[in-house]
Amino acid sequence: MHYWGYYGWGAGMGIMMIVFWALVIIGIVYLVRYLAKGPPRYEPRETPLDILKKRYAKGEITKEEYNRIKDDLKD
Repeated sequence: MHYWGYYGWGAGMGIMMIVFWALVIIGIVYLVRYLAKGPPRYEPRETPLDILKKRYAKGEITKEEYNRIKDDLKD
């Protein structure tokens, strides 16, 4: 009886060791991949004036509308 309990525990510890090292290796791989990508790159948001300039460039608004809206945005 004593030997059966010992071998059962030893097999369980062997499996746990394999799982432990697999998790360590997976963690290292993810860490290296994360560090290789670098910090996230955030694109600057478009300002209302940028949107206005694009609309004017596309011909969606006239010069008078452009100037009026630009003056409103500055206030």
